Amino acid sequence: MKPLRVAMLGCGVVGTEVAARIVDRSEALAERIGAPLELSAVVVRDLAKARPGIDESLLTTDAETAIADADIVIELMGGIEPAKTLITAALDQGSSVVTANKALLAAHYGELMSAADRASVRLEHEAAVAGAIPIIRPVGDSLAGDRIDRIMGIVNGTTNYILDQMDSEGWDFDRALSTAQELGYAEADPTADVGGHDAAAKAAILSSLAFHAPVSSDDVHVEGIEGISAEMVATAKDQGFVIKLLAVCERVAESPAGPGLSARVYPALLRRSHPLASVRGAFNAVFIEAEAAGELMFYGQGAGGAPTASAVLGDVVSVARRRVLGGRGQYERPFHEDSRILPISAITTRYHITLDVVDRPGVLAAVSEVFADEGASIELMRQTVGEVDEDEMQHAKLVLATHSNTEAALARTVERLGDLDVVRAVSSVIRVEGQ
Repeated sequence: MKPLRVAMLGCGVVGTEVAARIVDRSEALAERIGAPLELSAVVVRDLAKARPGIDESLLTTDAETAIADADIVIELMGGIEPAKTLITAALDQGSSVVTANKALLAAHYGELMSAADRASVRLEHEAAVAGAIPIIRPVGDSLAGDRIDRIMGIVNGTTNYILDQMDSEGWDFDRALSTAQELGYAEADPTADVGGHDAAAKAAILSSLAFHAPVSSDDVHVEGIEGISAEMVATAKDQGFVIKLLAVCERVAESPAGPGLSARVYPALLRRSHPLASVRGAFNAVFIEAEAAGELMFYGQGAGGAPTASAVLGDVVSVARRRVLGGRGQYERPFHEDSRILPISAITTRYHITLDVVDRPGVLAAVSEVFADEGASIELMRQTVGEVDEDEMQHAKLVLATHSNTEAALARTVERLGDLDVVRAVSSVIRVEGQ
């Protein structure tokens, strides 16, 4: 068959790896697809920049012409614009698109998928979530006949490395972060990672795909790990927990705001027996709870040039085979535009609260009264004697584990606990996920 022409937008670390594999593995890819792939153009911003291994005759700054001449477009530019305009143009002309652009998909998932469906082409994006881990296709295709109720994932390798080092080595946050930067796991400006924003974009994509609803990154409640201290990690370890930055996407049948969907990212406690608790270093994992399939977990490298290139090429082979064999566009079902995205205040969760209290009679009664007033309940209470402070007053650490309560009730409870005379400080508040 005549070769399928492939235009690539962007040529950074991942793009260079993808281009090299298309050329070096041309025969094997042609056998899998049923037609050869021909890299027709590589769109870059700066033609003068050296790109070892890339045929200079393929380099161009003219994205529109490159797209017009392509059967398949690989978008690796990142950002919202001009990526969105270029992808839309490619879809509208009938070219299938492969992208790793999580920011764009998190903002415009439903719109772009609908455009692909109208043109009867594919928009594949396996590399946008969890790198080389195959999660998008299993959720979108393999589990299409099932009902996914909940997804909980470690989808940012930088934060997982930091928290893992704090847990296993006893490091503080600053040391773990600086080491992650030295090893190349964290950027010079790590805000997107440690602030939870990278994970939030991935949570939006997973929610949109699993629940077939247009969930954007603006719908995701986000908290980062900047406030996690070595003491919090040590306390969690003593209680049989590990702290992980989790992306949680779920269907909620009942809440004060009614049924709906929830997408949230925050550091949370996991029992060490939970499968996600054993995910170490910069690895990622996604844990799915489905109605018929039950519990499933996908694990692997979530970042890096080679793993991400592997996911991109898997998508390229998929769309190329579909183009050779023929087939529909993206989905047979419409997006549920009226899906309710619930606020974090309506979610039911559990807390572990650590208080620095004055060690004197009446402390436990005062704390219990606040819980009772707010309709919250305590599952476990543990007190350890602390040191005598500069005023010669004995103080203690009080660790409270709550039963499931609404986020709003627990937030009010914590606020009132901080106002008690017997409470010197609310040392930490962290949610509990998993069983």
